[in-house]
Amino acid sequence: MLEQVKYYEDYQIGEGRETVGRTITETDFVVHAGHSGDFFPHHLDAEFCKTLSFGQRIAHGTMVFTIGVGLTATIINPVAFSYGYDRLRFVAPVFIGDTIKSRVEITAKEEMPKRPGFDRVTERLTVTKQGGETALVADHIYMVEMRG
Repeated sequence: MLEQVKYYEDYQIGEGRETVGRTITETDFVVHAGHSGDFFPHHLDAEFCKTLSFGQRIAHGTMVFTIGVGLTATIINPVAFSYGYDRLRFVAPVFIGDTIKSRVEITAKEEMPKRPGFDRVTERLTVTKQGGETALVADHIYMVEMRG
Protein backbone atom coordinates (compact mmCIF):
# COMPACT_ATOMS: atom_id res chain seq x y z
CA MET A 1 0.00 0.00 0.00
CA LEU A 2 1.08 3.47 -0.77
CA GLU A 3 0.53 6.48 1.46
CA GLN A 4 -0.29 9.60 -0.53
CA VAL A 5 -1.32 12.89 1.09
CA LYS A 6 -3.92 14.50 -1.14
CA TYR A 7 -5.89 17.54 0.02
CA TYR A 8 -9.31 18.60 -1.22
CA GLU A 9 -7.78 21.14 -3.60
CA ASP A 10 -5.66 18.40 -5.23
CA TYR A 11 -8.62 16.36 -6.50
CA GLN A 12 -9.72 16.91 -10.10
CA ILE A 13 -13.12 15.90 -11.46
CA GLY A 14 -12.62 13.18 -14.05
CA GLU A 15 -9.40 11.75 -12.61
CA GLY A 16 -9.51 8.04 -11.90
CA ARG A 17 -7.77 4.70 -11.81
CA GLU A 18 -8.46 1.02 -12.42
CA THR A 19 -7.49 -1.90 -10.21
CA VAL A 20 -6.15 -5.35 -10.94
CA GLY A 21 -8.63 -8.21 -11.30
CA ARG A 22 -9.81 -10.69 -8.69
CA THR A 23 -11.50 -14.01 -9.48
CA ILE A 24 -14.51 -14.90 -7.32
CA THR A 25 -14.31 -18.37 -5.77
CA GLU A 26 -16.53 -20.86 -4.01
CA THR A 27 -14.63 -20.05 -0.81
CA ASP A 28 -15.63 -16.38 -1.17
CA PHE A 29 -19.30 -17.41 -1.21
CA VAL A 30 -18.99 -19.62 1.87
CA VAL A 31 -16.89 -17.17 3.90
CA HIS A 32 -19.15 -14.22 3.07
CA ALA A 33 -22.26 -16.22 4.00
CA GLY A 34 -20.66 -17.00 7.36
CA HIS A 35 -19.64 -13.40 8.00
CA SER A 36 -22.94 -11.87 6.90
CA GLY A 37 -25.39 -14.56 8.02
CA ASP A 38 -26.90 -14.53 4.50
CA PHE A 39 -27.42 -18.20 3.70
CA PHE A 40 -30.14 -17.62 1.07
CA PRO A 41 -30.33 -20.48 -1.43
CA HIS A 42 -29.62 -18.04 -4.31
CA HIS A 43 -26.02 -17.97 -3.06
CA LEU A 44 -25.42 -21.47 -1.66
CA ASP A 45 -27.85 -24.05 -3.08
CA ALA A 46 -26.64 -25.17 -6.51
CA GLU A 47 -29.67 -27.43 -7.11
CA PHE A 48 -32.17 -24.69 -6.24
CA CYS A 49 -30.33 -22.27 -8.52
CA LYS A 50 -30.66 -24.64 -11.49
CA THR A 51 -34.39 -23.80 -11.39
CA LEU A 52 -33.76 -20.04 -11.69
CA SER A 53 -33.19 -18.01 -14.83
CA PHE A 54 -29.44 -17.63 -14.12
CA GLY A 55 -29.04 -21.40 -13.68
CA GLN A 56 -26.27 -21.07 -11.10
CA ARG A 57 -25.45 -19.53 -7.75
CA ILE A 58 -25.32 -15.72 -7.63
CA ALA A 59 -22.71 -13.86 -5.59
CA HIS A 60 -23.97 -11.85 -2.64
CA GLY A 61 -24.25 -8.22 -3.72
CA THR A 62 -22.65 -7.19 -0.45
CA MET A 63 -19.71 -9.48 -1.20
CA VAL A 64 -19.19 -7.96 -4.65
CA PHE A 65 -19.36 -4.52 -3.02
CA THR A 66 -16.86 -5.49 -0.31
CA ILE A 67 -14.36 -7.04 -2.71
CA GLY A 68 -14.84 -4.23 -5.23
CA VAL A 69 -14.08 -1.60 -2.58
CA GLY A 70 -11.19 -3.66 -1.22
CA LEU A 71 -9.56 -3.75 -4.64
CA THR A 72 -9.37 0.07 -4.56
CA ALA A 73 -7.70 0.16 -1.14
CA THR A 74 -4.15 0.43 -2.44
CA ILE A 75 -3.61 4.10 -1.63
CA ILE A 76 -3.92 5.42 1.91
CA ASN A 77 -4.67 9.14 2.21
CA PRO A 78 -4.25 10.21 5.86
CA VAL A 79 -6.23 13.44 5.27
CA ALA A 80 -9.31 11.78 3.72
CA PHE A 81 -11.99 9.83 5.57
CA SER A 82 -14.88 7.79 4.25
CA TYR A 83 -18.15 9.67 4.79
CA GLY A 84 -20.26 6.86 3.36
CA TYR A 85 -21.74 5.47 0.15
CA ASP A 86 -24.73 6.57 -1.92
CA ARG A 87 -26.55 5.17 -4.95
CA LEU A 88 -25.35 1.57 -4.55
CA ARG A 89 -26.77 -0.61 -7.33
CA PHE A 90 -26.28 -4.29 -8.19
CA VAL A 91 -26.44 -4.05 -11.98
CA ALA A 92 -25.56 -7.58 -13.14
CA PRO A 93 -25.00 -10.89 -11.36
CA VAL A 94 -21.54 -12.19 -10.49
CA PHE A 95 -20.89 -15.93 -10.48
CA ILE A 96 -18.19 -18.26 -9.19
CA GLY A 97 -15.31 -18.02 -11.65
CA ASP A 98 -16.02 -14.44 -12.73
CA THR A 99 -13.12 -12.03 -12.48
CA ILE A 100 -14.00 -8.53 -11.32
CA LYS A 101 -12.04 -5.31 -11.24
CA SER A 102 -12.88 -1.83 -10.05
CA ARG A 103 -12.60 1.61 -11.53
CA VAL A 104 -12.93 4.80 -9.50
CA GLU A 105 -13.44 8.28 -10.91
CA ILE A 106 -13.87 11.63 -9.14
CA THR A 107 -17.33 12.91 -10.08
CA ALA A 108 -17.99 15.79 -7.66
CA LYS A 109 -16.48 18.21 -5.15
CA GLU A 110 -18.71 20.04 -2.67
CA GLU A 111 -18.40 22.31 0.32
CA MET A 112 -19.14 21.02 3.81
CA PRO A 113 -20.09 24.16 5.76
CA LYS A 114 -20.77 22.17 8.95
CA ARG A 115 -17.24 20.69 8.95
CA PRO A 116 -14.70 23.54 9.08
CA GLY A 117 -11.46 22.57 7.39
CA PHE A 118 -13.04 19.76 5.35
CA ASP A 119 -14.95 19.48 2.08
CA ARG A 120 -16.51 16.53 0.28
CA VAL A 121 -15.19 14.55 -2.69
CA THR A 122 -17.37 11.96 -4.44
CA GLU A 123 -15.76 9.04 -6.22
CA ARG A 124 -17.84 6.78 -8.51
CA LEU A 125 -17.00 3.11 -8.01
CA THR A 126 -17.74 0.83 -10.97
CA VAL A 127 -17.12 -2.90 -10.64
CA THR A 128 -16.93 -4.76 -13.95
CA LYS A 129 -16.73 -8.41 -14.95
CA GLN A 130 -14.13 -9.96 -17.24
CA GLY A 131 -16.08 -9.13 -20.41
CA GLY A 132 -16.49 -5.47 -19.43
CA GLU A 133 -20.08 -5.81 -18.18
CA THR A 134 -20.88 -3.55 -15.23
CA ALA A 135 -21.79 -5.57 -12.13
CA LEU A 136 -22.03 -2.82 -9.48
CA VAL A 137 -21.91 0.96 -9.14
CA ALA A 138 -21.82 3.17 -6.06
CA ASP A 139 -20.78 6.66 -5.07
CA HIS A 140 -18.12 6.77 -2.35
CA ILE A 141 -18.14 10.06 -0.45
CA TYR A 142 -14.99 11.25 1.25
CA MET A 143 -14.53 14.01 3.80
CA VAL A 144 -11.20 15.52 2.78
CA GLU A 145 -9.06 17.99 4.68
CA MET A 146 -8.50 21.33 3.00
CA ARG A 147 -4.97 22.65 2.60
CA GLY A 148 -4.06 25.12 5.33
